[in-house]
Amino acid sequence: MKNKITILITALLIFGCRGPVKEENTNTASASTLPIGHEKYTVNTKQSLVVWKGSNLMGSNTHMGYIYLSKGELIIENGQLIGGSAEVDMNTIEDEKHGRDNDLVKHLKDSDFFDVKKFPTSTIVLTNNAATTGDKRNVTGNLTIKGITQPVTFSAKTEVTKGVFKLNGRLAIDRTKWDIRYKSGKFYDLLADQTISDSIEFHINIVARNKELNL
Repeated sequence: MKNKITILITALLIFGCRGPVKEENTNTASASTLPIGHEKYTVNTKQSLVVWKGSNLMGSNTHMGYIYLSKGELIIENGQLIGGSAEVDMNTIEDEKHGRDNDLVKHLKDSDFFDVKKFPTSTIVLTNNAATTGDKRNVTGNLTIKGITQPVTFSAKTEVTKGVFKLNGRLAIDRTKWDIRYKSGKFYDLLADQTISDSIEFHINIVARNKELNL
């Protein structure tokens, strides 16, 4: 089974925001002040979902499953996502049937892959958001897995309607950049059908709500 196991990874957004402050000295600007025109949105962890997909090198054996956000906060300006961060609970890794207590999931959680006991969460911090074509955006950020942080970029469709923000995007990463080397062709001399692809895809669906509107 380990010959066919796939990797998952994830990521997606907890967007660190700043909170309101009391003004005690008019000559001192507080770092926690949210700039005028910026709005704080809280990620709805029950409505948000990340779907992961991995395969062997030849693509003949593919696995997919799910993983969930534990918390997240976004900053929106004029209807556009401009910052924030999100945290993923690595203990929520599931297979395509939403199973968690099986050999596939247990292997993904062990030290061959995500070493979840040692690194129970992964995070992504947004650094930029630029328009491409139509309603598509190029979202860039820093993704941390197993204590290793690397820059990432992914394409996403975003929208804000009546205080509800939605993001639908696809992120692909090279897992070896986060020291996930199990059966990677870069580090092991294996037959093609035993080699696991270094590329992992995940499809991100995020729903967040404006904190001020109490939706």
